[in-house]
Amino acid sequence: MNASTVVNARGLRKAYKNKLALDDTRFEIAAGRIVGLIGPNGAGKTTALKALLGLIPFEGSLSVLGLDPRTQRDELMRDVCFIADVAVLPRWMKVKEAIEFVAGVHPRFDRDRCERFLQGTQLKPNMRVREMSKGMIVQLHLALVMAIDARLLVLDEPTLGLDILYRKQFYQRLLEDYFDEQKTIIVTTHQVEEIEHILTDVMFIRDGKIVLESGMDELGDRFVEVLVNGDRAEEARGMGPIDERALPFGKTVMLYDGVAGDRLAALGETRTPGLADLFVATMKGTYA
Repeated sequence: MNASTVVNARGLRKAYKNKLALDDTRFEIAAGRIVGLIGPNGAGKTTALKALLGLIPFEGSLSVLGLDPRTQRDELMRDVCFIADVAVLPRWMKVKEAIEFVAGVHPRFDRDRCERFLQGTQLKPNMRVREMSKGMIVQLHLALVMAIDARLLVLDEPTLGLDILYRKQFYQRLLEDYFDEQKTIIVTTHQVEEIEHILTDVMFIRDGKIVLESGMDELGDRFVEVLVNGDRAEEARGMGPIDERALPFGKTVMLYDGVAGDRLAALGETRTPGLADLFVATMKGTYA
């Protein structure tokens, strides 16, 4: 493991009753990356995060910022910030109370930075959560997070229940106002399209196993989609697509993994697949 590795997981295993939530799960995350951990509900996303944060016991080897979350959690949490679904702030809480609370629990909280961020919003110190729109709640959450100088930010489905405008705003602010090469962000979601544009790396998790781990740049070299001309369909199938889907007017899109683009170009129009299409192809059968 080199010095820039923030997370190194080997052979993680966690069982709940008779279901394996993590099943020989292994992955590595480097510093200064924004990593999407993407999978269907029940795939093991939240369990993997809880393991990273030292919130559950598990089997296997896990190092986060060079520490073992099971035995060195207090030390680890000085450099880690965790946020779940933004709808969790108590409705009675005032803006100033939320600031007091975070300042009390996180040693790296910078109150001035938080208040500077809030100046650009309509939030006032005595405003209660129940008086805020969802968009304002997002702004408060963001202000609290961005004022914590953590080396690792962990976001678990952070924009659940928000409409698309606020979801986009959340990720854009994160990118522009928070992220830098010293920080690493891990975000779980099953809303793939939302975060595709901010990710540097992606991991698909299915049934407790990482089934795809790649930099976003490498995805385009590895996976190719072909809009196959009707008369070439059988030939195209013979080249072993990992997925195919029908389009109107008798056209078919086939997805290939590791087949050279110039070989595929003869079959029809080629393009790099979107993350959502890759996700659906990889997860086929898990939603049965």
